[in-house]
Amino acid sequence: MKIVLLIGLSVVCCWTQTVAAETMVERGRYIVEVIGACGNCHTPQGPGGPDESRHLAGGNPIEEPGMVAIPRNITPDMETGIGAWTDAQIITAIREGVRPDGRVLGPPMPFGMYRQISDRDVAAIVAYLRMVKPVNNQPEPSSYDFPLPESWGPPVDQVPEPDRTDEVAYGAYLAGPLGHCIECHSTPDAHGFPDLENALGAGGMLFHGPWGVSAATNLTPTGLSGKSDAEIKQIITTGMRADGSRLRPPMGFSYYAHLTDGDLDAIVAYLRSLPPR
Repeated sequence: MKIVLLIGLSVVCCWTQTVAAETMVERGRYIVEVIGACGNCHTPQGPGGPDESRHLAGGNPIEEPGMVAIPRNITPDMETGIGAWTDAQIITAIREGVRPDGRVLGPPMPFGMYRQISDRDVAAIVAYLRMVKPVNNQPEPSSYDFPLPESWGPPVDQVPEPDRTDEVAYGAYLAGPLGHCIECHSTPDAHGFPDLENALGAGGMLFHGPWGVSAATNLTPTGLSGKSDAEIKQIITTGMRADGSRLRPPMGFSYYAHLTDGDLDAIVAYLRSLPPR
């Protein structure tokens, strides 16, 4: 019992030291460029991959039922990006889907999940976005065949840090608010929002792009049946299956290749904990 307690204290101390040693910009870079894979939508894609000369300056059209969404320019360009926005305005846009002028942003930006990003992590995202190269690029406006609501919910108050010592809970945070896996791995409804009831189990969502057509898969234990933890991690980080076949975009394995070992362990533990569907 004493040994277990000492191990637990060691884990907590290690996590505390890691968070303390990590600067806000470093944490923001990890969220934006790795687990969040923001460039997967906000950077233009070509047959050879993302156009890094226009990194985060607005992405390819996303066509889903009833809408054509054009990802916005989230570089600090003063004219066409978010350079003139305050930190609070950027945070409100991320977590509540409201621009500084009061206009409501539309799907597929997963506001319902981003509302749960911790205060420290969303501040870290802003700190990093302030540091990226400004790119002057004005994407075309998005179009929706349905009216957007006045808001996506009440203003977000304080959101605490997740418990990194609980592997499954932290995996849920990584795959949920930060990684928003459900955005692709669940069939969208008529308004482009994911099927929360069958989270990560429906799969089958189709993606049309320069790579052709690809489909999301079932991430519950049903879909992962027969795959070892090592194989799941390999698929996430390299896009390579055990049989040698490769995944196609928009799965962000080029981003996820930089996930830490601890975060990969937590994500796999969370996926294993889901009810089979």
